Amino acid sequence: MQFEWIMVPYSLLTLFIVVNYGLLLTALMQKIGARVGRRHGIPIWQNYVDLIKNYGIRSSITHGVMFYLGPVFRLTGGVGLLLFVPTLYGSEMFSNLSFAGDLILALYFIFFGSLGMALGAGESGHPHSAIGVSRGLSQVTTAELPFALAVFAIALQYQTLSVTEIVAAQQGSVWNWTLFTNPLAVAAAMLSFLGSMMRPPFDVVLAPQEIPIGPPTEYHSSYLALMQTNRVIFPIAKIVVYMNLFFGGAATWPVFFLKVFLIYFFSLFVGVVFPRFRVEQSVRWFLVWALPLGIAAILVV
Repeated sequence: MQFEWIMVPYSLLTLFIVVNYGLLLTALMQKIGARVGRRHGIPIWQNYVDLIKNYGIRSSITHGVMFYLGPVFRLTGGVGLLLFVPTLYGSEMFSNLSFAGDLILALYFIFFGSLGMALGAGESGHPHSAIGVSRGLSQVTTAELPFALAVFAIALQYQTLSVTEIVAAQQGSVWNWTLFTNPLAVAAAMLSFLGSMMRPPFDVVLAPQEIPIGPPTEYHSSYLALMQTNRVIFPIAKIVVYMNLFFGGAATWPVFFLKVFLIYFFSLFVGVVFPRFRVEQSVRWFLVWALPLGIAAILVV
C-alpha cells in the first residue's frame, strides 16, 4: 500500500505529460490531414483554447443521470488505461500503478469507456441516439476481438500477463520485438487499432458526412470538455499499450514521443488514403481480414 501512495504523484505527472502531448499531437495530426487535402487546418494550440472554453461553460439543460455519467465513464476508461500500464520501461517513477496482471485490466478499461458512452447516449433523448449506439458497439466489438486474440497470443508466447515482463522480454535487440517474433499477432492488433481510433475508413459512429448527430453535438459545456479531454488521453493510452506489447516499449521520453507519433501516424495515413466504410462493410472487414490473423497467431504460438 505504501508503494501505491508513493506512485500517485508520479502517475499524475505522467497524466499531465500525456494530456499535453495528446493535445499537441491530436492538433498536429489534424493539421497533417488538412494539408493532404490542401487545407491549412487548425492551429496547433486550438485544442487548448477549445478545452478551456468548454470547461468554463455551464449548462441548464436537464437529462437523466446516466447522460451525465457517460463522459465520466469515458474519461475513466482513458485515465485508468493509462495509469495501470507502465509508461517508461525500467523507470520506477513512470511505472504508474501497474502490477502483475495489468494486461487483463487494460482490456477491461479499453471497453469500459465505450459502454459508458453507449449508456449516456441512450438517455440523451435524441430519436437517433440508437443509431450511434448500434454503430459504435457493432464496430467496437468486431474491432476489439482481433486485438483480444492478439493479446492472448502474446500472453501465451511470453507466459505472462504482466506488461512490464512482456516489455522486458523484448529488450536487447530490435529483432526481439513482438513485431518480428509474432508478426501475425501484431498484424491483427494493428488492423484492430485502425477501428479503435475511429478515423476513416472506420468513422462509422459519428459519420460526419452523413448525419449531424453523435456525442459532439449531444453533449455541451463541461461535459463536452470531459469528452475532449478523453479524446486526447485515450488514443495515447492505447498506443502505449501497443508500444509495450508489440514494439519493445520505451525507456526514455524521446523514444516514447517518437514511437507514439509513428503509431498514431499509421492510423492517420490510412484515414487520408481510404474513404469511409458503411457500417456493414466495417464489421465485415474486421471479421474477414483481422479476425483470421488473430486466430492464426494463437495457433502458431
